[in-house]
Amino acid sequence: MELTWLVLCNRSLFSARLMFSISVSRLVPTCRGRHVSKFLSSHRLCCQSFSSTTNTLQLPSDGFANDNRNDNIDFLFHSCTNVHHAKQLHAYLVVLGKSQNIFLAAKLVNRYAYLGDLSFSRRTFDSIPRKDVYTWNSMVSAYVRSGRFREALDCFSQFSLTSDLHPDFYTFPPVLKACENLVDGKKIHCRVLKLGFEWDVFVAASLIHMYSRFGFIYVARKLFDDMPIRDTGSWNAMISGFCQNANAADALDVLVEMRMEGIKMDRVTVASLLTACAQSNDISSGRLIHLYVIKHGLDFDLFVCNALINMYSKFGSLGHARRVFDQMEVRDLVSWNSIVAAYEQNNDPITALELFNAMQLRGIQPDFLTLVSLASILAQLSDSEKSKSVHGFILRRDWFVEDVVIGNAVVDMYAKLGAIDSARTVFEGLPTKDAVSWNTLITGYAQNGHASEAIEVYRMMQQCKEIIPNHGTWVSILPAYTHVGALQQGMKVHGRVIKNRVYSDVFVGTCLIDMYGKCGRLDDALCLFSQVPRKSSVPWNALISCHGVHGHGEKALQLFNDMLDEGVKPDHVTFVSLMAACSHSGLVNEGQSFFHTMQEQYGIKPSLKHYGCMVDLLGRAGHLNKAYSFIENMSVRPDASVWGALLGACRIHGNVEMGKIASERLFEVDSENVGYYVLLSNIYANFGKWEGVEKVRSLARNRGLTKTPGWSSIEVNNNVDVFYTANQSHPKCEEIYEKLRDLTARMKSLGYIPDLSFVLQDVEDDEKEHILNSHSERLAIAFGIISTAPKTPIRIFKNLRVCGDCHNATKFISVITEREIIHNSWSPDTIREETWQRRKSISGTRRLVRSKSVSDDDLEELKACIELGFGFDLPDVDRKLSDTLPALEFYHDVNKQCSKSLLTDGGDAEEMKTRLRQWAKLVACSVRESSSSSI
Repeated sequence: MELTWLVLCNRSLFSARLMFSISVSRLVPTCRGRHVSKFLSSHRLCCQSFSSTTNTLQLPSDGFANDNRNDNIDFLFHSCTNVHHAKQLHAYLVVLGKSQNIFLAAKLVNRYAYLGDLSFSRRTFDSIPRKDVYTWNSMVSAYVRSGRFREALDCFSQFSLTSDLHPDFYTFPPVLKACENLVDGKKIHCRVLKLGFEWDVFVAASLIHMYSRFGFIYVARKLFDDMPIRDTGSWNAMISGFCQNANAADALDVLVEMRMEGIKMDRVTVASLLTACAQSNDISSGRLIHLYVIKHGLDFDLFVCNALINMYSKFGSLGHARRVFDQMEVRDLVSWNSIVAAYEQNNDPITALELFNAMQLRGIQPDFLTLVSLASILAQLSDSEKSKSVHGFILRRDWFVEDVVIGNAVVDMYAKLGAIDSARTVFEGLPTKDAVSWNTLITGYAQNGHASEAIEVYRMMQQCKEIIPNHGTWVSILPAYTHVGALQQGMKVHGRVIKNRVYSDVFVGTCLIDMYGKCGRLDDALCLFSQVPRKSSVPWNALISCHGVHGHGEKALQLFNDMLDEGVKPDHVTFVSLMAACSHSGLVNEGQSFFHTMQEQYGIKPSLKHYGCMVDLLGRAGHLNKAYSFIENMSVRPDASVWGALLGACRIHGNVEMGKIASERLFEVDSENVGYYVLLSNIYANFGKWEGVEKVRSLARNRGLTKTPGWSSIEVNNNVDVFYTANQSHPKCEEIYEKLRDLTARMKSLGYIPDLSFVLQDVEDDEKEHILNSHSERLAIAFGIISTAPKTPIRIFKNLRVCGDCHNATKFISVITEREIIHNSWSPDTIREETWQRRKSISGTRRLVRSKSVSDDDLEELKACIELGFGFDLPDVDRKLSDTLPALEFYHDVNKQCSKSLLTDGGDAEEMKTRLRQWAKLVACSVRESSSSSI
């Protein structure tokens, strides 16, 4: 080993520091054998270079003999950049016999903790025989800096119980930060009061932070108001506390008070206020603070620039965020993480990935927060291969142990990629799980169509007593209950929301609105809507969507007008909901108008969802050629949702040729979705082209695709029962089929004729009728009837579209059993009042009848008779609009002889049936023509 410094006798401080550092790093790797002897001899020579009167370093217990030696040791401490160097220095102090020195030992405790080795830090601390307050404070702070809060509190308790010393005002700030619950915080607060440190500015600021962290912001405000002296840190603590509790308005009020007292904002104040501006969506104040930053020369401060990037990204102002980033003279890892997250959170994953690559090229090593953003980026890009690489990178660094946030991000990544099994595997392997972990998995299952699994995970979460559900939990589980129609379970969640006083949260409230609306309880949805904040478009979008899916298109349009009247700006989701509502209600002109208004008036660029809605709107109305032409003229490449909408319209209107074209283009962009093969197969089957059916089915089988089985669910006595077609495994199977046979017989006596065209199999008619009677929705309805009290509403949810025959049968059953039946997205009004064609608005009939001077009472009778006329095989006959009035007069004639009760109870059924068929032909034809003319 080279010891070149031994021949140098330069007594300058610089040479001594440099060579002494080299000697320590080279000669004390193990402190054993010949290395020790060489080190000691070298040490003697080195010491001679410092003093001519001694051959050893003289280190008195209260410090060093002279400033040079003190500087040398300080230099060595600062030169320890890893644990290995710290151990070498520690060994050197042991050799000197100075490792028991309180001052040096405390520095070692801090150095080990700073370098991440808490075990050596604690061992060093335990080896000190007589500890002072500074030493105890050092150990407590070491635990807190490393995030080991429980050990910090235990160390503080040991300090209080085993020593004769008393904590000082340096003790309490880290201890208060370590408090993981309010009870511990209050205990520490009592100690503060007992020792008289409550008005120390550092301790008071720490108390403000502690109470703010646990949501007791007004306790924090009282402490702040009672402080006799406030420094900038105290003001920052109060502003930060309001920001943490999403109370941006009060944070800005504190700023006003601060300025009135002549306290200038520093970098911490600015960063907190920028967060407050982002929370309150107050971009004007944010820009004014940015102006203050420039005026006072803080625009090159690293901390402030990072906060500006975060603020502008929250506003979606990526251009401003990028400009701040580009103008930074110095960038750290936080800067790169902030700009990458900005693009990732604003749905620009391509740019975000480019920035991540640029970060790597500059040699910036990612941390786990970088990987959190990267996981989301790759999920947005649907890049499964790179996602696995990210997972492997995290595993190699054992970051799952380091922070639960990175584990949650990987679970979310796999869930968004559709790899829900992988998400579950990662979740189960997490060393620690918090509420966000459970919420992420629940959301993953719900968004991937596995509502039952989401509900099961929620039940498992409830069994973990240490996990407390939060806002995110309710937002995660309510869509799952909505999907399976578990209204009673959803109402229980609503009760917990009220109990926890979070019913005014806009996202929780919106999920409740969506649940009640989708389950057919539109009145309850409207009632909830009046109770949630309506300053954003989120609750409006939910309510518009609920009315749209139930066929209440005109009500959806009225809600949109009310939204504009209240000054709420619509977003891209608003127009998706509006156009979908128009599509379900046959409002073609209105839907097209919204598509243009969105672009011209609100500057919203159409996304593929908007294009898909337009194709669905035109296709449902029978304008297939227009829909195809619209697709051909799109400014972006159509995806599967666009071609799928056209294929679905071809299925409705039986256009085989257009269906072939749509399916060919569809399979080019998405050949793995079995639903599209089923649609094309059904188009062939409707026309009896069984060769085409077999060809499509073979194509799907060759690609390893299997059809998603249809199921229907019903909630009875707080349990959700799921039925599949021809289900034979239910405990009440025999009772269910017996009830169905009885219902079918009674329906046929009222004129029900099974529509065998909805059985898309090449079998005999008797077998087709048996298949219809075994559909999952009928099994669920029958189970609901035998399991609930008479006249109780029944809510059925199905994962696939309800066939037309089951729709008609449901209306017959509703009349026979005198029950409201809400089926999938059908409301009570839809089931009981819908005409022969749901998509045609009854408003066309209303306008027609009123034009003939018919009263509202007559109109209601007409609507009631229409409901009795459904289910008949109505021929497509040519009638004029004037036929509506004779049909109404014919109805009055029929009404004199029979009533709705006679129809259900018996009477001369054959005569009634014959006359009602004649009447229905007249009315249905007129309704058809009037509706077509209105569209």
